[in-house]
Amino acid sequence: MPSGLLTVPCSGPQGSLAERFDGVRALTRSLISPLSPEDCVAQSMPDASPAKWHLAHTTWFFEQFLLQPHLAGYGLFDERFSYLFNSYYETVGPRHSRPRRGMLTRPSLDQVLRYREHVDAAMARLLARNLSPDVAADIKADIKTIVELGLQHEQQHQELLLMDIKHLLSCNPLKPAYIDNEPAATAGADGTSSFITRPGGIYEIGHAGSGFCFDNEVPRHRVYLEPFAIAGQMVTNAEYRTFIQDGGYEQAALWLADGWATVQQEGWRRPLYWEESLDTGFTLRGLQALQPQAPVSHISYYEAEAFARWAGARLPTEAEWETANAELNWGELWEHTTSAYLPYPGYRTPTGAIGEYNGKFMVSQMVLRGASRHTSDGHARPTYRNFFYPHMRWQFSGIRLAKESNP
Repeated sequence: MPSGLLTVPCSGPQGSLAERFDGVRALTRSLISPLSPEDCVAQSMPDASPAKWHLAHTTWFFEQFLLQPHLAGYGLFDERFSYLFNSYYETVGPRHSRPRRGMLTRPSLDQVLRYREHVDAAMARLLARNLSPDVAADIKADIKTIVELGLQHEQQHQELLLMDIKHLLSCNPLKPAYIDNEPAATAGADGTSSFITRPGGIYEIGHAGSGFCFDNEVPRHRVYLEPFAIAGQMVTNAEYRTFIQDGGYEQAALWLADGWATVQQEGWRRPLYWEESLDTGFTLRGLQALQPQAPVSHISYYEAEAFARWAGARLPTEAEWETANAELNWGELWEHTTSAYLPYPGYRTPTGAIGEYNGKFMVSQMVLRGASRHTSDGHARPTYRNFFYPHMRWQFSGIRLAKESNP
């Protein structure tokens, strides 16, 4: 799947756990190399976080859930960091307000980087002690499970870091580039003109097997689907431009009520990062000409649903997407579905603070499937359930259409 900025500089998921840990951590550190210290402290909106906060929070995760409970004699780098860099773990304790993370000019970026070095050194000791042959199998299994969760969590933040950097730099009138070698978007050969039909019937969805998955991807279960068709390619910039030029943002009948209210309140007239001319847009490489056949990106659920209605189609359900994924060209952008983010039948929230990772967010959000070209290598899989609120559009998201199909 994705292969671009977020390529882990190590032996990858098949290497040792210590190698994987070192590679993931090094990649996160490398993502700030194009940034100034000033870039790393600023927060462009309440939903985004400063780069410095991402660096610290992903470090806090290992300190909180591995080093403190499992490494005898571990000394906290700074006990105040538990308050500053906790994200939403209520059972761990109070935390600094998310919308005010950009106010944290202290600790300095250098101090946060020293924090990472301190925790990384301690993690090396933890892994050496607890993964040795003389340690009980159940202890090793517990350590491995939490380490892998921490690495997957950090890979999520790697993509979030790029999302937040892009939004931050887009707010600067200079429109500065983050890098000069952002992976180019893959052009869709046929746009949405080619649909793949799938028969109705009973299917199984959800994660199966021994590989990693988040708790929201299980249990695997059966679903019944009516016959459907799903587009082989995602909606392109050219197609979305036609929607705009046809008055898509001016026709209330195309929009869900909350979507139309958002359009009016926010003054939306085009996708996030598009210029008013509709022929250029902001990217991680600065302002660039829009590629007509590249997938349209940074689209909210409301916009995706309105476009689908205008096109005489709809968005796929997440079950439709998953059952058809082997025939789709996916991995360019996260793809909106019409499925609400809810627990699968039989889902049970894990116990303890780790149980706050996914389960408590299963309301008022919509599922996106697939991955983006900025998703970390080895982090994508067909059962992955990403989720955002329907008005959000700073994530790397796009549109794939679906429609009914005669049996």
